[in-house]
Amino acid sequence: MNKALINSLTAAEQRFVDETSREALANLDEDQVLELFARARRMRDKHVSTYRRGAGAKVAEKGGRGAGYAENQRARDKAEVFEGVLAQVSRRLGVLAAASAAELRAERMEAARATRASGPAAAAPRAAAAPAGRRPAAKKTTGGVKKDASSRAMGARRQAKRDAR
Repeated sequence: MNKALINSLTAAEQRFVDETSREALANLDEDQVLELFARARRMRDKHVSTYRRGAGAKVAEKGGRGAGYAENQRARDKAEVFEGVLAQVSRRLGVLAAASAAELRAERMEAARATRASGPAAAAPRAAAAPAGRRPAAKKTTGGVKKDASSRAMGARRQAKRDAR
């Protein structure tokens, strides 16, 4: 980030940028990073809306967007700084969320393994569904799925015509 711009931020904004450095984020847990993410989003939205309001006002004053572009540089730069801050916090939140999801998945898998029954009792329900060595009975069709569907549709149309009389 631009050091001159960082130094021109207010004290509260500089503290916030410092809170979102890689070193500071490494010491936070997922809930703390989530709170920081919400704050970063609010600050980014604030500076983006300030920039857009200023740019919109310059259009009326100057008669065009290009004429007021240079005068709005500081607001644009501040919005960009807080966009970068939000991106950095978002990346850290993504890493922590992925780690948390992997941990929860491992716990669920372990719980499933612990409750799974073993032996012949577990195989009994599957054996009842399809006897070993036998294929399920074939479905009677007239030669094709499309032909069967067409046949059913024609019967439905015929019935609808009768019902309409």
